[in-house]
Amino acid sequence: MRRHLILVGLLALLPTAPMAQDAPPPPPRTVGDSREFPPPRLVEGQGWDARPPEKADDKPLFPEQTRAPYHKVASYKVTTITDKLHLPWSIAFLPSGKMLVSEKYPGQLRIVDGSGTLSEPLTGLAMLAPPRKLGVLDVVLAPSFAKSHLIYFSFFETLAEGYSNTYLAHGVLDEAAGSVHDVTVIYRGVPVLPEKNFSAKQGGRIVFARDGSLFMTVGDRDGNNKHDYDESLAQKLDNDVGKIIHLTPEGAPSPDNPFLNTPGVRPEIWAYGIRSPQGFVSAPDGTFWETEHGPRGGDELNRIQKGKNYGWPVITHGIDYPGGPVNEGIIAKEGMEQPVYYWDPVIAPSGLAYYNGTLFPQWRGNLLAGALRGLGVYRLVLKNGKVIQEEPLLSELKTRIRDVRVGPDGAVYVLTEQKALLKLTPG
Repeated sequence: MRRHLILVGLLALLPTAPMAQDAPPPPPRTVGDSREFPPPRLVEGQGWDARPPEKADDKPLFPEQTRAPYHKVASYKVTTITDKLHLPWSIAFLPSGKMLVSEKYPGQLRIVDGSGTLSEPLTGLAMLAPPRKLGVLDVVLAPSFAKSHLIYFSFFETLAEGYSNTYLAHGVLDEAAGSVHDVTVIYRGVPVLPEKNFSAKQGGRIVFARDGSLFMTVGDRDGNNKHDYDESLAQKLDNDVGKIIHLTPEGAPSPDNPFLNTPGVRPEIWAYGIRSPQGFVSAPDGTFWETEHGPRGGDELNRIQKGKNYGWPVITHGIDYPGGPVNEGIIAKEGMEQPVYYWDPVIAPSGLAYYNGTLFPQWRGNLLAGALRGLGVYRLVLKNGKVIQEEPLLSELKTRIRDVRVGPDGAVYVLTEQKALLKLTPG
């Protein structure tokens, strides 16, 4: 019997004949499966991506809009601070030298020190939603944090019948007690939509402007079931879906918003026509940069400006998931902004940072775009508002990246999608 089993095992290693006609077909390819992402082509002066575009008739509308040449200027080493996190989403740097990290599910905040010691989940958030119905996204410190200890964070809660949207709250951090108290919800996105259309497109990135007001991204929430969703919501101004919103620190519409006194328009809207905004950052000159997921192809880097329409779902450099065109299949229309840069096929951009540190002087003024399907961080060199060079970083790790931040020490801190907090230093 034992010899028979060994023989069967050896036969299983031999090449097999084609499947019979009645054999079950192989499982279908999953769109966006990160295991299919090829290693980047790191050849000086050439674009790193050798894949054909998803949208066969696509073309850039100006030089340097896509596939910038690869160029390496600095080496780095990677240190794992901790690999004990659970679905981390965002990092904020505390004056104590520790880091505040959000975990999307089950909706928690933790404190991590430089040696990787991880706190218990901070208490005080249970008032927002019951366990397993709360998700925490971005977390940032208020400009007044040194005195107020106030933090802002975006979140969602699963409401009755599975409805939800993206919300914003603030609370006072008590680092010593491991808690957040006086939690107040200051903004709730409208309308609430079915969770089955959530599609991980919550948005939720928060950026404080130099005047102390704040901006937040809200995803378009489209799903695969078009019968349950109006995909034009991102173009309509009576809702917050697919928008960049602009608020005072108390949560009121900012007084300089473009549609503040327009009847029938949400007064908090700053910009619209956004799909799935996962990265959002302000440069030292006050410029706002945003990265968002396209459909199949057409991931975008946008410069966000007051009152502008960024086109989704009317224009896109991608195609629909089944393979056909998105609506009319056009890539440009008058009155709609073109992305400064786009990726086709996609990298699924996540967190976005602007490097203004000192550890990597060659990177100063560059954007660092995390990527989920792209399995790394993409360093984008800007010149006159265009991307002139691109370098994939961390592709050797072959792991999905959720967030990227520049620490007060000039190091680059990176969250992987599943569990790790990494630190990049010169090496």
